[in-house]
Amino acid sequence: MTKLLLSLHVLASILAVGPITVAASMFPRYAKPPAPGDDGPHDHDLRTAAFLHKICRGYAVVGIAVPVLGLATGAQMGVLGDAWLMASIVLTTIAAALLMSMVLPGQRELLDEGAGEGPVGTGAGEDLAGTGAGPGALTVAERRSAAARLAMTTGMFNLLWATVVVLMIVRPGSTTGA
Repeated sequence: MTKLLLSLHVLASILAVGPITVAASMFPRYAKPPAPGDDGPHDHDLRTAAFLHKICRGYAVVGIAVPVLGLATGAQMGVLGDAWLMASIVLTTIAAALLMSMVLPGQRELLDEGAGEGPVGTGAGEDLAGTGAGPGALTVAERRSAAARLAMTTGMFNLLWATVVVLMIVRPGSTTGA
């Protein structure tokens, strides 16, 4: 039973958390509007950003299986009290909180703020001030800054998951031999 649970836990990690980390990392690149006057190449594409947000949201729901299977595996192995597992649980909780409280809402905000934009360079959807947003909305500079902050937050989310993976493999102090 332990091998089955561990296999399901690892598969769930790869298939659920992997897509979130990749899509969340790519999102700021596509949500970040070009700088005013920047006619050079850029990747600003809100349709792609919306698709990446949809991936993050969908896989976040599926990702609940990862800690559930992890706890079941830890219980089966008798290691729930081990420091490496406790640290992994804490880091997983922090990563989940970061995803739910900052990454997904940050993505949604950038998508909502960019919804009034027309095709880049056409002026469609721009107000008279040329900000690309209606009254009270974020300016292009503010959206660029928000995208940069989101990229940093996503990097922290990914670093937390990488640390959990290392703890799961190295398991400092573990005596299970598994």
